Amino acid sequence: NLSLVIRPGVVTGFLGPNGAGKSTTIKMILGLMKPTEGKVLIDGTKYQDLPNPIAKVGAFLDGNAINPKYTAKQHLEFIATASGLPMERVVNVLQQTGLDKVMDKQVGEFSLGMKQRLGIAAALIGDPESIILDEPFNGLDIDGIHWLRKLIKDLAAQGKAVLVSSHLMSEIQAIADRVTVLAQGKLVADMTIEEM
Repeated sequence: NLSLVIRPGVVTGFLGPNGAGKSTTIKMILGLMKPTEGKVLIDGTKYQDLPNPIAKVGAFLDGNAINPKYTAKQHLEFIATASGLPMERVVNVLQQTGLDKVMDKQVGEFSLGMKQRLGIAAALIGDPESIILDEPFNGLDIDGIHWLRKLIKDLAAQGKAVLVSSHLMSEIQAIADRVTVLAQGKLVADMTIEEM
């Protein structure tokens, strides 16, 4: 029984303890799970009915869900080819995520933080209007955390809707304009960061 709106140009923090339903909600947004009732719409359309979903929504769910034998560049080229995107988008997101110097390294040799960056690069490759990041701060060092905070704020400043899930209040406070809080699958708060 969850109802919420993610707005363009705003960073929405999606907070809740582990098991609250954050990842399940994100999977429902992306059509990977069906809600028991109700609907999830992106600009009035279900995700699976979007004509060009990669340009509408970019999502990062799991940094380990990448073939370890691929290089970072190969992984992104595969996504670009499958989506009909120009190869310059691969170069752009590798630079944007700081992976351009390790683009020919196999993903299996990456640290967790580097895998997180590659997953974020994949989410950004279609230059989507909305970005969903599920626990993106996991495994990042201090420099990576500062980089990601800046990236998230820059994306919102470009007018993109940004949804960032986390169980860490401190990370959400550092980036969010709005906060949505789940507990046991129920919405317990939906307010601006100032109201919170």
